[in-house]
Amino acid sequence: MAEQTGNITFGIVKPDAVRDGKAGAIIQKVLDNGFKLRAMKLIHLTQREAEGFYAVHKERPFFGELTNFMSSAPCIVMALEKENAVKAWRDLMGATDPAKADAGTLRKEFATSIGENAVHGSDSEENAQIELAYFFSHLEFV
Repeated sequence: MAEQTGNITFGIVKPDAVRDGKAGAIIQKVLDNGFKLRAMKLIHLTQREAEGFYAVHKERPFFGELTNFMSSAPCIVMALEKENAVKAWRDLMGATDPAKADAGTLRKEFATSIGENAVHGSDSEENAQIELAYFFSHLEFV
C-alpha cells in the first residue's frame, strides 16, 4: 500500500448511521464526490476491538462512551481512494459537531450529535495507514 500514500484514506460509517438506514446514502455521496472504494466491509466491533482502535484516546474523558458506542451495532469500514484523500475525506465529513458542519457535508446531513456523528475519518496520512492496517489485509484491497 505504500504506493498509495496521499491517495488513500480510511473511513467508517458509524453504528448510528448504519442503524438508522443512512449507510447507502452516505456511500453514494462518497462515490458522487469522486472517491473510489478500494475495500469495504460491514463489521460489528467488540468492546475490545473498539478500545484497540481508539487507544490513542484512552486517557480522554469520552473514551468509554466512544468505545461503547462503536461496539453497540455494526459499522462499515472503508478504504477510500482519491487525490489528497485525507483532506478530501475530512472536508466531505465536515466538523465533528454537526451543528457546526458546513452544508453539504456528511455530518451536517446525517449526524445527530457530536457523539453520534455518522462517520469517522483518518486525520493524517500516517494514521490512515495505521487505521487501514487495523481493519484490512492487503488481500482485501482491489
